[in-house]
Amino acid sequence: MRQFILGTAVICASLLGSADAVTAATPARSIVLVHGGFVDGSGWQPVYSILKKHGFDVTIVQNPTKSLADDVAVTKRAIAAQSGPVVLVGHSYGGVVVTEAGTDPKVSALVYIAAFAPDQGESVSSLIKNPVPGAPVPPILPPQDGFLFLDKAKFAASFAGDVAPATAAFMADSQVPWGVEALGGAVSAPAWKTKPSWYLVASDDRMIPPDAQRGMSKRAGSTVSEAKGSHAIYVSQPQAVAAVIEAAAKGQ
Repeated sequence: MRQFILGTAVICASLLGSADAVTAATPARSIVLVHGGFVDGSGWQPVYSILKKHGFDVTIVQNPTKSLADDVAVTKRAIAAQSGPVVLVGHSYGGVVVTEAGTDPKVSALVYIAAFAPDQGESVSSLIKNPVPGAPVPPILPPQDGFLFLDKAKFAASFAGDVAPATAAFMADSQVPWGVEALGGAVSAPAWKTKPSWYLVASDDRMIPPDAQRGMSKRAGSTVSEAKGSHAIYVSQPQAVAAVIEAAAKGQ
């Protein structure tokens, strides 16, 4: 991930400007939430409840996380079912999914929650290939039949350090197998190059280093905020997450 910490990219101002204008003119009421690896969409429930209370239509995608192509297809079906502009939200690996699926014309804004935000040709595998010295190493076990799991005994400390112990234990025991093929799925056309984006950095993340998150969000030209939270910040701090999503919906 060294390239994200040291490198920056220039985003076409005219494209972002026109996308911002569309968002400002037509505030989005539809939110599509995309989960990451090792988990399913149920973790979004606290964020879902806040957004629903505030009058948004919320759809939670249940990706199989077997391949990027499959996950993008499932997400696009969820987008197609919405009426009006859509704010597309991704957590962790879900950031790769929304980066690829977000070019859909219905998508008015992207939101990254402690997520990967790849450029063209990049994948999770390429982004984690060269970790920064001293960065925490996620406790990923060796592949089993082409799928990955986190060590249950180390799940809470790495993924959900600020989540209630009972909830973190449940998350560890209910892990969804993450396909190695999904990690290798490369983005073809990054939606953040043509759509405005917002990014919430989890400053205590031990899965995706915070500096890597800052580098990716800077490269994408995102509106960035930070909160002191673990990789599971969408579970532990739903108010902070919902606030970023609502800002994106309003184009603020």
